[in-house]
Amino acid sequence: MRYRTVIVISLAITATIRLAHAADPRYPDWPCTQAKVPEISLAAVWAGPPLDDVMGKWKDDAKVSALVAKLAARRTPLEEAQKAITEYLNGASDKTASGKLLFAGLFESLNAQRSQVMNGLERITRKQREAADKIRSDTLALQALQGEASRDQAKIDELGNQLVWETRIFEDRRGVIKFVCEVPTAIDQRLFALARMIQQEIE
Repeated sequence: MRYRTVIVISLAITATIRLAHAADPRYPDWPCTQAKVPEISLAAVWAGPPLDDVMGKWKDDAKVSALVAKLAARRTPLEEAQKAITEYLNGASDKTASGKLLFAGLFESLNAQRSQVMNGLERITRKQREAADKIRSDTLALQALQGEASRDQAKIDELGNQLVWETRIFEDRRGVIKFVCEVPTAIDQRLFALARMIQQEIE
């Protein structure tokens, strides 16, 4: 029977969605196996001097803002980041104050990046849930059409092709989600590494 494979795949997809439950009921749309931590804790990444007096002020310094953007970008290798941090702080009149300002910028920027990624993941999860419902209803409709005494092959083909496309998009998104789930952890690790670099320079 034509479309038997796509029906089997579609039913498997909808069964998976029904069985999938968020690990933490507080975040029903969180799709990752990693626990959702909404924000990075400052105490978890920074052991240097208090930053209360510099939070938000880094944006007023064009040089710091440009350096924050460069260091926060994951495409900038950590070796290059270390060199840029050393050069910047060695040229500063007050190393500690400049280091605090730089890290405050990195902390705010990377936390914002992280929130953006996490919100995107939850948005995709909601789309996946909607897509699974559509796949489920289209699968049932296709099975009904195939069971009719006088089959309308044109309708069957149209719905069958639509279902193939829907399941392909669903599976592609699932692959993207799995990949993007690693990003918040990568941001955490980057921020921790940059914090250590700055602290070592100002100690």
